[in-house]
Amino acid sequence: MLRDPKSLVKPVDPNNSKLQNEYNKQIEEKKSRATRHIFLIRHGQYNLNGETDEERKLTELGRRQALLTGERLSLLNYPWTSITQSTMTRAMETCSLIQKHLPANLPLYSSDLLREGAPVPPDPPNKHWKPELYQFYRDGARIEAAFRKFIHRAPPEQKENSYEIIVCHGNVIRYFVMRTLQLTPEAWLRLGIDHASITALSIYPNGRASLRSFSNSGFMPPDAISS
Repeated sequence: MLRDPKSLVKPVDPNNSKLQNEYNKQIEEKKSRATRHIFLIRHGQYNLNGETDEERKLTELGRRQALLTGERLSLLNYPWTSITQSTMTRAMETCSLIQKHLPANLPLYSSDLLREGAPVPPDPPNKHWKPELYQFYRDGARIEAAFRKFIHRAPPEQKENSYEIIVCHGNVIRYFVMRTLQLTPEAWLRLGIDHASITALSIYPNGRASLRSFSNSGFMPPDAISS
């Protein structure tokens, strides 16, 4: 799971000792030696009445939530490695406000793969949320691709532990959590997640992963919490 070194090296005949020695050497070179700490941030509350992505901007409360989350990340005082944002308006606004509390030279990346969508048909079905079936086919492959791109053990050339921030969306985060923990992905909609909350995953060199926190919004005053 999560980029096992054996999946990165072409198998050889185990009876050929010369080739087997070279294979073992390549496996060793592909092993991860650092831990990735990934902080998944949901965007703040936004205008649900907007018809286009550009109109679905953060509300006043959503902007306040994003600033509170940025302050919280700053207080954690980790040596932040990077921040990556979804290219949807509400995520980019949230990311921009979070950055006000983080080092100015923190590398910023953007990815269309992280945009909101419908990962897989939920089980059980939700009577209040019934997207067209085609949306699962369209979004599911993309969100799975995002999982494979962003949630994996550290590459072998990474020598130090990393602390990475990803600002994206509720459905994406819930799907990532289920896939990381090797739980049934169809259960993703059973998880509730607050606006601008922090979900933290750690992926260790041996490929094991742990959920350090999920939808943490306890650092906000009660009147700032929404979902």
